[in-house]
Amino acid sequence: MNVSDAAVRVRGLVKTHGRGQSRVRAVDEVDLEVPRGQTLAVMGPSGCGKSTLLHLLGGLERPTGGEVWVAGRRIDTLSERALARMRRRSVGFVFQAFHLVEELSAAENVELPALLAGRSRRQARRRANLLLERVGLAARARHLPSQLSGGQRQRVAVARALANDPLVVLADEPTGNLDTTASLDMLRIFEDLRAAGQTLIIVTHDERVAATADRLVSMRDGMFVDDTRLAGTGAGRLGGLIGLEG
Repeated sequence: MNVSDAAVRVRGLVKTHGRGQSRVRAVDEVDLEVPRGQTLAVMGPSGCGKSTLLHLLGGLERPTGGEVWVAGRRIDTLSERALARMRRRSVGFVFQAFHLVEELSAAENVELPALLAGRSRRQARRRANLLLERVGLAARARHLPSQLSGGQRQRVAVARALANDPLVVLADEPTGNLDTTASLDMLRIFEDLRAAGQTLIIVTHDERVAATADRLVSMRDGMFVDDTRLAGTGAGRLGGLIGLEG
């Protein structure tokens, strides 16, 4: 695969923590290519390096070694300013803990990345309204995060991640704080994004989330130990899961 054909590409990726005898390789010589429009799930035990990998792919952490390419551009060599611009334009983040600004309404939280990227307030507001409608929260646009349920806050976080129409969305345990109903709502949203051609990389312990991906990678001790192409469509698998829940 050509570098420009991949949403994300890494070669020989290494991330170490600590020094001397306490030095640990959180990510150990990982190679990965994720084509545009693919949904990749990453699973593994706690402490295996999943979240560190996601942070490296999104430029939230610097690698100790190796290369990271996003949208055909090498990002591990960028300055902090250029890296921040890349994150705003090319990557959306969804975290388990939501990380919404509590003093801002749902709409204002979604507007924020667009404003930081230089869009006018009018453009940002229009985009926020469209995205909140897309995730089923148009009626809650003026509510503060404290006035929303956990599932609603996570949907706001997804809308915020899409504010600048990023090439790739990185989600770290997006259903970890959600009940069964809210988790299924989140799966439906991710499947809609997948059907629309969005590139998703999702770190998860939830087998329901992993089952809706195109591809599943398993990690252990900082390394990939399995890489499986999943059969069938995400929508079909999701429909089966919803049927089982019902």
